[in-house]
Amino acid sequence: MALHSFLFVLSLAALGWSFPQVCETIADAISDSSDVYYPGLLGTILGINHYESDIHHWASSSSQWSLCSVQPGSAEDVGIILGILASNRTAFAVKGGGHASNPGFSSTKGVHIAMSRFSEVTYDAASQTVVVGAGLIWDDVYSALEPYNVNVVGGRVTGVGVAGFTLGGGYSWLTNQRGLTIDTVIAFELVKPDGNIVNVTQNSDPDLFFALKGGLNNFGIVTKFTLQTFPQGMVWGGLITYTFGQLDEVNAAAARFSSQVTDPKAGIITTYNFLLGQPGVSQILFYDAPTPPDGIFDDFLAIPHFTKDIDTRSFLSLVLASPANTTQGTRGVFHTVPLLAYTPTLIDAILNETKFWGSQLSWASGLFISYDVEPFLPTLFSFNTEATAYPPSRSVPLLPLNLYYAWAAKAADDAFHDAIRKSAEQIYNVALSEGQQDIVGAALYPNYAIFDTPVERIYGSNLDLMRKVKAAVDPDNVMGLAGGFKV
Repeated sequence: MALHSFLFVLSLAALGWSFPQVCETIADAISDSSDVYYPGLLGTILGINHYESDIHHWASSSSQWSLCSVQPGSAEDVGIILGILASNRTAFAVKGGGHASNPGFSSTKGVHIAMSRFSEVTYDAASQTVVVGAGLIWDDVYSALEPYNVNVVGGRVTGVGVAGFTLGGGYSWLTNQRGLTIDTVIAFELVKPDGNIVNVTQNSDPDLFFALKGGLNNFGIVTKFTLQTFPQGMVWGGLITYTFGQLDEVNAAAARFSSQVTDPKAGIITTYNFLLGQPGVSQILFYDAPTPPDGIFDDFLAIPHFTKDIDTRSFLSLVLASPANTTQGTRGVFHTVPLLAYTPTLIDAILNETKFWGSQLSWASGLFISYDVEPFLPTLFSFNTEATAYPPSRSVPLLPLNLYYAWAAKAADDAFHDAIRKSAEQIYNVALSEGQQDIVGAALYPNYAIFDTPVERIYGSNLDLMRKVKAAVDPDNVMGLAGGFKV
């Protein structure tokens, strides 16, 4: 551990403080590039509470008080930490950006590994790739790449972590042009559960490369991603908000965009939300050029708005314009329904769900009930000819719908979890009644799926190969000591 931490621990030990044995073992074994922190004042070094920062999540319900937190500063130390956790069979968690909404997926009551020191962004113009550390959020990556006029296929809203987003698939503003984020990964630096560090590529280990592309944290700890980069200039778009009286017009505009716009540079997220007793819409518009062609967004721009922040701007500026951090610090959960199309009937049903559950859950400390309509082109899965863990099939172009509920009271957790499941089922049934038969058994997007989703519903026929890879890479099930969707 670093010298200042060592001296701090020594001083506390002299005063009679004791530490969990597994944390002490880790602290003694890691190098000076890494540190261990403890709850309360024990986690504070030079006025900064590293422990609380380490365990913090965007959704407060995703945080847990761990025995200690560890900030590894090298892949070698990650391997040492994994070895100690494995030998002691100690529960642990790995946190990248901390945007997971599922409780226990990147938090633990055991040892919390915070990847914040893996903050590299190294662009290579010759290969048109960038190496990105697993502790970053996409905002950091976009900012670092902006001077080079290049970009990556990453998150669409502010505050989203690189690691979980990428390992779960990754729907982006650039997906209509480039595919999912996993389709642009060239290599993973992976610390295997046995502590060995490997650079996983299609050539070096095709089965493990396949499994990491959507397979989350089942195969070790990824410390770096090598991603393809693409030219990036100024973009157009931003946020418009609409109040209750304009929702019929918004519904029609969203349905028309989803069915008629075929320009791969265009994208929207239409978020129906229930806030302060009324439904409304937060509408994000995106076009990958300084000015969009006439006609693409005219319907949205003609609707009377409450607020409007639409302009030609940098890609980062557009991402920062999203209201994604408005509910940061509340309890929260996501869920999803795989869809084939956003029809007028389905969008009406989504608005009805917003109003119904918004009203119903207000009594249970409900703060924000929202549904993200996210249309993409039917070609979104066509940019990769190699198999990936997610989606298990690329023959059906699945559109993600994100349900997100935020609330205040811990006692209401079960009520909100039950409600979001019922709402997803209702929307699924409406889609079926409209003839979307290909969603029967279709994969749920792992970054949106609620915590008790069976892995069969995420990975389908890919599970057999994923489990073979898991058995080879992690025969002692070390990664089973961490939360998440387990194969």
